[in-house]
Amino acid sequence: MGNPANIVRRLMTLALFIAIVTAVAFGQQLSWSDYGGGPENSHFVASKQITKANIGQMNMAWAYPYADTGFNPLVIDKTMYVIGRGALIALDATAGKEIWIHEGLRGINSRGINYWESKDKKDRRLIFSLNSYLQEIDASTGKTILSFGKDGAVDLREGLGRDPKLISKVQSNSPGKIFENLVILGSAPGEGYVSPPGDVRAYDVITGKLAWQFHTVPHPGEFGYDTNPKNSWKYMGGNNTWGDMTVDEKRGIVYFPLGSPTYDFYGADRTGDNLFGDCLLALDARTGKRLWHFQMIHHDLWDYDEAAAPQLATIKQNGKSADIVAQAGKDGFLYVFDRVTGKPIWPIVEKPVPQSDVPGEHSSPTQPFPTAPPPFVSQKFTTDDINPYVSAEERSYIKDQILSSRNDGMFTPPSVRGTVQMPGNPGGANWGVTASDPQKGLVFVLGTNGPALLKLEKSEVGGRGASASFGIPAAGRGGRNGNNQAAVGRQLYMDNCQSCHSPDLKGGVGPSLEHIATTMGADAIKGIIAGGKGIMPAFSGMTQPQMDSIIAFLANPAAAAGGRGGRGGRGAEASEGPLTWLGGKVVESGPAPPALAPAVVIAEESRANYGGNGGTVPYPAGVEAPDARYNSGYGLSPNAVKPPWATVTAYDLNTGTIKWQVPAGDDLALVAQGIHNTGSRGLRNGIVSTATGLVFLVGGDHKVYAYDEDNGKVVWTQALAGNSLGCPSMYEIGGREYLAVTVAAPGTAGRGGQVDIVDPNAPKLPSGIVVFALPEAR
Repeated sequence: MGNPANIVRRLMTLALFIAIVTAVAFGQQLSWSDYGGGPENSHFVASKQITKANIGQMNMAWAYPYADTGFNPLVIDKTMYVIGRGALIALDATAGKEIWIHEGLRGINSRGINYWESKDKKDRRLIFSLNSYLQEIDASTGKTILSFGKDGAVDLREGLGRDPKLISKVQSNSPGKIFENLVILGSAPGEGYVSPPGDVRAYDVITGKLAWQFHTVPHPGEFGYDTNPKNSWKYMGGNNTWGDMTVDEKRGIVYFPLGSPTYDFYGADRTGDNLFGDCLLALDARTGKRLWHFQMIHHDLWDYDEAAAPQLATIKQNGKSADIVAQAGKDGFLYVFDRVTGKPIWPIVEKPVPQSDVPGEHSSPTQPFPTAPPPFVSQKFTTDDINPYVSAEERSYIKDQILSSRNDGMFTPPSVRGTVQMPGNPGGANWGVTASDPQKGLVFVLGTNGPALLKLEKSEVGGRGASASFGIPAAGRGGRNGNNQAAVGRQLYMDNCQSCHSPDLKGGVGPSLEHIATTMGADAIKGIIAGGKGIMPAFSGMTQPQMDSIIAFLANPAAAAGGRGGRGGRGAEASEGPLTWLGGKVVESGPAPPALAPAVVIAEESRANYGGNGGTVPYPAGVEAPDARYNSGYGLSPNAVKPPWATVTAYDLNTGTIKWQVPAGDDLALVAQGIHNTGSRGLRNGIVSTATGLVFLVGGDHKVYAYDEDNGKVVWTQALAGNSLGCPSMYEIGGREYLAVTVAAPGTAGRGGQVDIVDPNAPKLPSGIVVFALPEAR
């Protein structure tokens, strides 16, 4: 039988070999070398050091103050890369010590960046977009690679069938994916009438040359052209991947979740199903050739973009293994397909849906409904679902709004009368909220429950949009905000503005508003709110007291939450003038020469045409288009509905069922009243799952949670200084496993109207990036 000790050693070697092979097979590394953890975007970690048995011993290992929350740090070998204070920063991933700093990169992808290395690892690059230019930095030195593109940059506004000079922004805040020697990109070109198309493209990592391009608004002769009006490719936009994409490295397939065609809420100028809007699109990653697609929403009128990362897993069905891809939608459904053929694992049936009553609109008579698995959020909002924790006055107002609006169930089209939308247009599922345990066939979805009120208003070309929500007007609002004008303004901002300008005011689709109250007078701000500007729609229905409240919030965000403002790692240190660092060397300042300034400064009339909801410039000559346009505000009203406002759902896709579902986080205002298990409003954070059966998530209540993968029970929590807006990273160095979380400073605005209460008696905790680990072995 041989020496028992030798047998044990052989078995241990075999076990290690199997673990390594398994990790490689699923694209998992002990580094976190890709936004989303790896090409497959599963957020799955193969390391097995932290377990259900020992997680109670995990505590903070180190922290670094100058890291922006919302960004997913990369960890390659022993180096972590973060952004903060407008810089890209390399840190020692075991201690947080600065290695190098590249300053002056404001406008960089705010959610993450890409990493590529040559086979011999001598050429190592960080790849990102900034001011709509694609560029690269040497990962070892932190210096710009000027041999890439033209003088170090590639203009992403070129090649979209529009005049590049009239495109103000095209880059997404998400970084795309690396496959072999290609960087594959989506885009965020705007959501208004006549915005640019969201073509998906791949560029050579070394040269910056375009390798392939797929027209998401089909051109003449291309598949799907007949699903749109003739010549619509000349003016129709959207159909873009602005969220997360996924790569099956073994098969060379890239999966794109595509957003809605533009304009979002009215489609008289885009009759038909509108391919490839709201599709899961599978392309050959090397050539861009279409392999298959499935359209989740026909002729989208609800802004139900597909934005969450498609999840790859292997399931068992009838005793056989099947490789699948699962897509969580803003509509609350999880769609599951064969990864290669695109065939639904469970039937998806077309059902009749309510029809539009708006002049010129032709809504789709049917929409696809999955028969399994069940939805992960509520898909209705009636008077029985009103939030019981708001004042009686607010409940009465919300009830009146529901009863006076169209509310005919899922896919009720937007209307002039007003339409109840549930889930609201943020979802459901949004970017960054999915993960999986791929070998077990488990998929995890962070879902949000929040309605919207879509109310269309006719505006001739050159006009602007409408504004409505379930929120009670500020002049009559009672309840928890009382007479705190800034708090009222914060709620209005969250209901109407945060989806474009971000909850922390830093900006996203729209510009940063961090200091706008001091750089622009109140009258000018009111004029923009009432009349719109550029890609921003008008909020003509907003009252003067409401606008005064928003301005009060913009002038002093901290007053709205009762704490100090600022983002994690941002505060006094973010003021003008030279920055003081913590010993790291500033190796360079500024982007590549072509991207030293924002992409272009556009004349106002041109800017409105390329993204403004109403628009001021007619459609291109020679195309048939309607004379009038209709517009609606987003109408977000997360506070109107009863909890839970956010949940984590674990799906077992071997059976097509929900394994468990639990509230995600808590509402701090209700916690102060002794009310728990409500979920956090508007939560949009990433999930990390592990081979040891743990599921990590940061709630909107200053806590990081670990759940038991088997039953959803909380097995560990740790207090944080503030909230987080991104995805944790998990990695292992020298046999020690780390969990990294970005944390905002106390009092920083959260998502969806979440009140960020600061307890003055709470212990002072670090913000920026906070890293947890088990105690070091002694």
